[in-house]
Amino acid sequence: MNDNDKRGCPCLYLIVPCYNEEEIIRNSAAILKEKMMSLISSGDIKKNSRIMFVDDGSRDETLSILTDLAHGDHIFSVVSLIGNRGQQNAILAGLMTAKRADAAITIDADLQQDVEAIDDFLRCYKNGAEVVYGVRRNRDADGFFKRMTASGYYTLMHMMGSDVIRNHADYRLISRKVIDALSLYDETNLFLRGLIPTMGFTSDIVCCDVKKRTGGGSKYTLAKMIRLATDGITSFSIRPLRIISFIGFLIVFLSACLTVWSFIEWMLGRNVRGYTTLILVQLFSSGTILLSLGVIGEYVGKIYTEAKKRPKYIIDSVICGDPEDED
Repeated sequence: MNDNDKRGCPCLYLIVPCYNEEEIIRNSAAILKEKMMSLISSGDIKKNSRIMFVDDGSRDETLSILTDLAHGDHIFSVVSLIGNRGQQNAILAGLMTAKRADAAITIDADLQQDVEAIDDFLRCYKNGAEVVYGVRRNRDADGFFKRMTASGYYTLMHMMGSDVIRNHADYRLISRKVIDALSLYDETNLFLRGLIPTMGFTSDIVCCDVKKRTGGGSKYTLAKMIRLATDGITSFSIRPLRIISFIGFLIVFLSACLTVWSFIEWMLGRNVRGYTTLILVQLFSSGTILLSLGVIGEYVGKIYTEAKKRPKYIIDSVICGDPEDED
């Protein structure tokens, strides 16, 4: 079989991170299976393609349901992680476990992303793209607060120098070549949305719709979104440190100007007034110092976690419905 044939009909793995998804996981599994069987029947993917669920330390019955699915149908497999490691690490665990995959697509368990876009993903892959990003057309399914915070998130990320794709979450296809390259990255603070675009592989974009959740709730709280944004900025940019340097220089310059002005006023025999101004300047300077220390501390904390080199995830078990390698 030549390379073109392999590219035309890949062994595809759907990587689905799960955390407390008992309300929707059976329905999602049925939808994904129907889609995969359709692709297999049409010859778009190989028959040994799989749907791999990654349980990220769920506290409900998600893992039990997934285990039953894997034992009952060979198209499903389950990777169970010890503890809740976060979506980014759960996705990485699935990608690193999918050894037979020629290509892998990551998709959320709630299937808010349009599964029909998988056809377009495969078309781009066949045309030579190593990475295909699923980008949502609009945010009509989100509330006002979510739309505003999302817009602010991407704007902030770009301002801080993080090369993320606007309106792209983690719905993407990556080839075997990208998966192998990704395994070389040993960083603890993982941010795939920023890391994959910087790898430099040939990429394409597929626009797709996003639906409302059919059950359960979003696992991305405001705190987690802030943490994700912080990880994205500090993992790929030192621009905040440069901004601090600029602010520090500006404050020193203004302080020097104020000193010269005060000295001139004293030489002219004028009373030096402005205790309120002095207090405000002190408060501003103190706040700037504390903010600067916080930003620097964030980078120091990242260095601390990277230096310890703790594992990003620990796999408890891998369940495959059919352990035999099919052609």
